[in-house]
Amino acid sequence: MSGKLIVLADANSFFASCETVFDPSLMGRPVVVLSNNDGCVVSRSAQAKTLGIVNGTPWFKIREQATHDGVIARSSNYELYASLSARMMSLMRGHFPHQEIYSIDECFLRSPWDAHTTADACIRMREAVLTGIGIPISIGVAPSKTLAKVANHWAKDHPDEHGVTVWDDATADYIATVLAAIPVERVWGVGRHLTRALQAMGIINALQLRDADPVMIRRRFSVVLECTVLELRGIACMADQSDADKGARTDQILCSRMFSTPITKFDDISQALGLYAQNACRRLRRQHGLCSQVHAFCASSPFNVDKEYLSIHGCTTLQDPSDDPITISRAACEALRHRFDPHGRYIRAGVMLTGLVDADVFHTLDGLEADCDDHHLGAVLDEVTRRFGPMRAGIGYAGIRGHARHDDDTGADWSMRRDMLSSRCTTRWDEMAVVHAR
Repeated sequence: MSGKLIVLADANSFFASCETVFDPSLMGRPVVVLSNNDGCVVSRSAQAKTLGIVNGTPWFKIREQATHDGVIARSSNYELYASLSARMMSLMRGHFPHQEIYSIDECFLRSPWDAHTTADACIRMREAVLTGIGIPISIGVAPSKTLAKVANHWAKDHPDEHGVTVWDDATADYIATVLAAIPVERVWGVGRHLTRALQAMGIINALQLRDADPVMIRRRFSVVLECTVLELRGIACMADQSDADKGARTDQILCSRMFSTPITKFDDISQALGLYAQNACRRLRRQHGLCSQVHAFCASSPFNVDKEYLSIHGCTTLQDPSDDPITISRAACEALRHRFDPHGRYIRAGVMLTGLVDADVFHTLDGLEADCDDHHLGAVLDEVTRRFGPMRAGIGYAGIRGHARHDDDTGADWSMRRDMLSSRCTTRWDEMAVVHAR
């Protein structure tokens, strides 16, 4: 691994910050962004956080009090967020020679310079993103990715850092204080299962995990957690991954969504499964892959005390690996056809593709070739979507558009609800921001 410094740039409350870019009236006000169907809080501005609003809180539970407190709620504007993310990543790419996009709102960059020069470059980059796009970011600089994560969170939580924390500038005592204040469950890569096991061993914070014996950690847990211990010591162990917006899925491709209203008929479920199957196929084609198995599932609400909870899953194994949207859509519907319970009120469904292989390296005997999309229907649908947007053409309900602002979703009654959707200023001509000169 290279000894170069690692920079982690992460947008502050990204979804909520995006909402303020084209609506300056939201600046300094408590803003929350809601999940699909306006369900739960998924992003909060700093002012909303001070009111005690927690991510994951169902909106209906806090709507009345939040409205009284002046909280502004917005539906998830995925088009706007993706567009601003692409602009933000492109701008940051110009400040450092190497970038690894980790998620929609954060990326790792590698610095070829010393700590002082790197800090100056980070300050310039932060100013460029804030003035050029309107998104505030926090930056952590450290010799390893895990420590860069720690430094980044410290920059977010401590305004006196002015948005940039450089790990190499801290003294040993200061580093120990910072790591001791981080619960072990908040260390990058430590999940709930590992947290319980580590706490049982008396390891309750990041400092204790850093000082644990790496050999013992590997023997008791895994080489991955051993790498985390070494990363906390400043030894870079984690290799770069494919960019999050381009990376291929090697195990599974999943498309799932909740409905705005419960579904009780198989015809409606099959419409949704067909739509999700085509979305999954689009991802499969993007990585030039084939799938061998198509899984489909649907479930009712676990919170409905008046109805028994139902969760149904089925799997269809394809005769030959395929990327054909017709074959895969049909397989998804057949997976549930004989398992569907008409007495259920289903609020969620999804399609998962497994047994993924690379189409370029899949070879078998003559006459047993893959069931490829030889008629190129998928490529045609992709081109239509690229040129004219989603829901302009498709199989079944994947080609039936909604109306007005919802014409990028299916016209079915169960399509996703976004009643508080802001303008998609960067992707819709009819929703572009208008500036008046007075």
